[in-house]
Amino acid sequence: MEAAPYYEDVADAPPGGQAWWCNTRDGMRIRVAVWPVPEGIATQGTVLLFPGRTEYIEKYGPSARAYASQGFATLTLDWRGQGLTARAMEDRRLGHVIDFAEYQTDLAAALDLARALDLPRPRFLVAHSMGGCIGLRALHEGLDVRAVAFSAPMWGMQMETWERPLAWLSALAAPLPPIGRKLTPRTDLDHALYADPFEGNDLTTDRAMWDFMRAQLDTYPDLTLGGPTIRWLRAALFETRALRRLAPPNLPALTFLGTGERIVEPGPVKRLMRRWPGGRLELIEGAEHEIMMERAPVRDRFHAESAQLFLTHR
Repeated sequence: MEAAPYYEDVADAPPGGQAWWCNTRDGMRIRVAVWPVPEGIATQGTVLLFPGRTEYIEKYGPSARAYASQGFATLTLDWRGQGLTARAMEDRRLGHVIDFAEYQTDLAAALDLARALDLPRPRFLVAHSMGGCIGLRALHEGLDVRAVAFSAPMWGMQMETWERPLAWLSALAAPLPPIGRKLTPRTDLDHALYADPFEGNDLTTDRAMWDFMRAQLDTYPDLTLGGPTIRWLRAALFETRALRRLAPPNLPALTFLGTGERIVEPGPVKRLMRRWPGGRLELIEGAEHEIMMERAPVRDRFHAESAQLFLTHR
C-alpha cells in the first residue's frame, strides 16, 4: 500500500483525505482515496462512491463532505483509463477498455484497501452514470452493501434512432484492428468541460459547479479525459444490454434522474426502477446529467435523501 497524489487544494473535501496506489490482479495500478468521518461525529458506516466516465477522485470532495456530516466515511477511486490511474492508450485523452469486467477488477482492489484500512461498516453504494453500470454489475456479483443510491445511471446510452444501428455496427467491427482503438464518432478528444461552453452544456445547469470542475482540470490537466474508443463503446453496449435483462437486486435503492438528461438513456432507468423491489425513482425537473454537481437544491436533496436511506437501513 503506497501513498498516491491527492489534490486536496481543489477537492473542497472533508479533512483527513488520503489516496493510495492499489495493484489489481491483472497488473494495473489504480488510485483509491478515502475521506474519514471527522472527529466529533458519530460513525454510521462507509459510502462506496463509484464515479462516472471521465471522472476522478477530487471531483467528489463536496459529496464526501456532505456524507461526512452525516457520519459516513467515503471511499472512491479512479477507474482504469481515467484520473491518475494508468491509461491504456498512447494518447491519454482516449478512454479505453476491452471489457467492462475490467472495472470489477479495479473494484476488487479498492475493496482490498477498504479491508486493510478497516473502514467502518456497514457499507452503502452511491454510483453515478458509468459508475451506475459498474455498480449494478457489482451488486449482481454480491457486493456487500445495505442500500444503493444511483445518480443518472448508465443502463443505456442516449442516441438518435438512426445512430443506434450504426453504433452496433461499429461495436461489432471493434475487434478488428485498428478500428477498436479509434475515437467513437461524435465525441471529442477534449474533456466535455473544454469541448463545449457552459451555455447549452448537457452536464449541469449550475454555473458555479461547472466552474468548480473546470478549475480542477485547469489546475491539474493530468486529470482530463476525452471521448472513448470504439472498443469501449462495444463493451458498454454489451454490458448495458446484459444488465437490462437481469432481475434487479433485492435491496433498497434510490435513483435520481433529471428531466433534462441527454447523456444516459432515461427509458431503461425508468423501466428497471419500476421492477426494482424497494426501489424509488425521483425525476428532478430541469436537472441535467450531473445530479451531484447540479444547482444546490438538487445536489443537497440527493445527498440528504441518500444519507437518510442509508441511516434507515443501517
